[in-house]
Amino acid sequence: MSNPLDVLDDLSGPRPALNADEIDAAAKRISDIIDPTPLQRSERLSELTGANVYLKREDLTAVRSYKLRGAYNLVMQLTADERAAGVVAASAGNHAQGVAFACQAMGIRGRIYVPTTTPKQKRDRIRAHGGEFVELIAVGETYDAAAAAAADEVARTGATMVAPFDDARTAAGQGTIAPEILEQLGASPDLVIIPVGGGGCLAGVGTYLRERSPRTAILGVEPAGAASMTAALVAGGPVTLPEIDPFVDGAAVRRIGAVPFAAVSGFGGQVVSHGSLPLLTTTTESPSGAGSFRMMHVDEGAICTTMLDLYQNEGIIAEPAGALAVTGLAEISVEPGATVVCLVSGGNNDVSRYGEIIERSLVHRGLKHYFLVDFPQEPGALRRFLNEVLGPDDDVTMFEYVKRNNRETGAALVGIELGVPEGLGPLLERMRESPIQCEQLEPGSPAYRYLT
Repeated sequence: MSNPLDVLDDLSGPRPALNADEIDAAAKRISDIIDPTPLQRSERLSELTGANVYLKREDLTAVRSYKLRGAYNLVMQLTADERAAGVVAASAGNHAQGVAFACQAMGIRGRIYVPTTTPKQKRDRIRAHGGEFVELIAVGETYDAAAAAAADEVARTGATMVAPFDDARTAAGQGTIAPEILEQLGASPDLVIIPVGGGGCLAGVGTYLRERSPRTAILGVEPAGAASMTAALVAGGPVTLPEIDPFVDGAAVRRIGAVPFAAVSGFGGQVVSHGSLPLLTTTTESPSGAGSFRMMHVDEGAICTTMLDLYQNEGIIAEPAGALAVTGLAEISVEPGATVVCLVSGGNNDVSRYGEIIERSLVHRGLKHYFLVDFPQEPGALRRFLNEVLGPDDDVTMFEYVKRNNRETGAALVGIELGVPEGLGPLLERMRESPIQCEQLEPGSPAYRYLT
């Protein structure tokens, strides 16, 4: 049986070329609707890295993400007949807002499919931007399920698919970020860091930089739980990941498109080993002198830490995908004085998610741990645990009996937050010395998954 996502590669018919001229044309096309977003120097990140770090604030567009650029560029190029037939889109939320905005602005009917996991904040904004012109349908738990449903509708109705990344018109619109960066800096940056989900933004921005600022290095950053671009580059073509982590909803794509792959695979590079996943990198400069191209993945917990840092220090409300580039910056070394641009791609984050964001950050930083503790059913057992096992800076953040095996003991799930990560070793040692039986739950284990 064929994969339903393969259909997406064949929906758009003949595609225009993706090149710098098309991106320049897209920039003129959308200029009356989309103002350039700020390029802000980050004093904190510059001091931390020794580089001159700038944040490209795509979270400040009308729909709080760069996705408006690609959606508007595509819809503006539809014929009168195509507009009359309406449009269909699939999105994790941000692209849908761009399509909804375009539909209402141009009076075009649209049906937008999103995963059931799309945060309520994004759904509400889609409805607000689209008004009476847009119908929102939630289906499946991932973007790819929504994309398959949208593809079925296009096949049935003849409406036009406004692809979030697998269309050169979309990628060209997203690529308009690049000429803005070059104009705002007044020079070529040494490195541009780009978040990667379906790959349209990387394809568009990277294509423009390769042609107009060829010595600029490019770093694409994916969430570790959905590294579909890396998988495609390793395999030599788009592949469907068997499983993804949907937490970074704006970049949790199971399969990248043909258009992004064609562009990105032409940036040059070779596959080497990097942890548990392959890494694509150039080890030497190309004959043309083009800057290096690399792909990397970052842990979802590290992304959460970056989100909190951006909020607490810069006052930036970044969604998980919006924090990818800055997270990637923290994982690399840059030359002192180099000019680095990080794309803050979106700020559509639901405030109700911050509890999970804080939790994931604490776990990633080694400050939060969970244990199954077998307490003797006798007076003073809990007090002994608190006095003899916990350190002075340790705090119990969860305590729940999960099962009483017999009349003498009872197992409890205990969450402990440490004062410093280095406190784990002494805590485990005190547990080993205690007569109370304690079992640590390791992240990634079947039991641990019930906690997150």
